[in-house]
Amino acid sequence: MNKKTKIGVALAAVAALVSGGAVATSAHAVTYKYYIAYQGPLTGDNKQTGLDEIAGVKYALALYNKAHPTAQVGLKQVDDQGSGPGASVVAPGTAKDKTILAIVGPAFSGASVASFPYYKAAGLPLISPSATRVTLTDPASPDFGGPVFHRLPSKDDKQGPALAKFAIQGVKTPVVYVVNDQSSYGTGLDGYVQSALTTLGAKIAGKDSVDGTNTTLDFSATISKIKNGAANVVIYSGYYAQAAGFVKQLRNSGYTGIFASGDGTYDPGFIDGAGDAAEGARLTASSAVFQDAGKAISADFKKVTGNAPGTYATEDFDAANIILAGIAKGNTTRAKLLAYINTGSWTGLMGNKIKFDKNGDTAGAGFINGFLVTGGTIISKGQIG
Repeated sequence: MNKKTKIGVALAAVAALVSGGAVATSAHAVTYKYYIAYQGPLTGDNKQTGLDEIAGVKYALALYNKAHPTAQVGLKQVDDQGSGPGASVVAPGTAKDKTILAIVGPAFSGASVASFPYYKAAGLPLISPSATRVTLTDPASPDFGGPVFHRLPSKDDKQGPALAKFAIQGVKTPVVYVVNDQSSYGTGLDGYVQSALTTLGAKIAGKDSVDGTNTTLDFSATISKIKNGAANVVIYSGYYAQAAGFVKQLRNSGYTGIFASGDGTYDPGFIDGAGDAAEGARLTASSAVFQDAGKAISADFKKVTGNAPGTYATEDFDAANIILAGIAKGNTTRAKLLAYINTGSWTGLMGNKIKFDKNGDTAGAGFINGFLVTGGTIISKGQIG
């Protein structure tokens, strides 16, 4: 199906709000014939990312089900804890559950790779809001998720240069120390950061890898190397739970330079974990801020889900709406829905055009936004790459 299909759900919600209508979930029990799923970290150290993301899916479902009272769609939650091993546990059963027509997720790159064998075999369509590792859409890589995997964010070969640029912005003579968490996401992003730093003429004082599964890690050895290298910029490639502990120890050691990190750290959980040490952190992400869609729809999001729009809410909302638009058109088998996703085009919440290329990337994607932790809040600084 090549005809352009707009996602009208968000606009319908705004119209309902303007006319005084309220969007609410059904108060009575519903028996669902079809389900979509969300897969991401709903427990564990990085659960805040998953809780923020699933709220975007729930909001999209609430709007859809209000508009389709006789053909409602349910939600199943797939908790992979943001890890490959976790995904290996939950993916087989999810793939076998024939009531699930598609998944919003997986959220993380490592979990995506571990899930692919099961979802490919089952022909289960995936749209990730936040998995950015380049190899996920590279047909030459064993990590390739085609033909079932699709994603909305830009890849790390775009984020890495943007993160490097943002990290050294305003620094007259940048001396950078880079650290990654050994995850498939962290090592991939780190490689692009280092290449970009060289191109930008920044000095790399040193590099280190740490065990990202240990959120209580003693970073004293790495911090000593940072100080010995006289680094005035530190770039961490990994996830927020460990990044919080790292920056806390870094600041307690007396380091006063810049701390920067990518979208794995772009989460309020980073601030919760790091406290005052998070202040001034520079973060990047291929994510649009949901609140920019307007006060009315943002307030309704909170009313319906119980939470203000958080990390990657926009991308989860758009991903869920793409899947739901396909179901509304009668694509109620995995094969039909996959064909719909592979060939359709849509308009997202922010008016952006969405269409997937043959490898699952979003055609035309490429923006990276910069964010600054200010006064205990992540503030958008606009597009940086």
